Amino acid sequence: MILPFNAATRTMIENRLAAFTRIGEGQYASGLKRAAVALVMVEAATELETSLLLTLRASGLRAHSNQWAPPGGRCDPGETPVQAAIRELHEELGLQLTRDDVIGVLDDYPTRSGYLITPVVMWAQDSVQLMPNPDEVASVHRIALSQLARPQAFGFVAIPESDRRLIRYSHFGHFIHAPTAALIYQFSEVLAGRITRVAELEQPVFAWK
Repeated sequence: MILPFNAATRTMIENRLAAFTRIGEGQYASGLKRAAVALVMVEAATELETSLLLTLRASGLRAHSNQWAPPGGRCDPGETPVQAAIRELHEELGLQLTRDDVIGVLDDYPTRSGYLITPVVMWAQDSVQLMPNPDEVASVHRIALSQLARPQAFGFVAIPESDRRLIRYSHFGHFIHAPTAALIYQFSEVLAGRITRVAELEQPVFAWK
């Protein structure tokens, strides 16, 4: 189903997120470093469909280079995940949003590399003038929400290194893995009116460092 980029779609998504009950961060092991990502709803580049912003990380980054990810990063001292997501979005893509543009928050996701990621869902009414930071971002992509709803969009496979299922999202011949795949999978489930937990979905071994 195509979701037009308009006020009705924003209200629908906001209502679905309001009905979503987050798992408290207290269930996760202590010592994880706090981080946040921005799951930003934007207008598609060529149509009026609502899309999700994803980036391909720059090759020169010390950690997780050349990987697909929403804008985001580690929380600064004293910074909330919402504040961190807004700051990182501006630093990476030059898109300045405010707390009024936040429409919901999904479950935290603990990573193999020691982070607890909070996905903050936002609505960007105007995203025409993106200015990607070349030190952090190789390219920016707008993924139509209808693409997330494809029957074979998400796959689950077993790997010998873990007893947890590995999740991956199929994107035009590429596989996008967790954490990103797990976060957008939970978001797609919320859009469908389902509450699905994703903390136990596995990352590929190359992302464990």
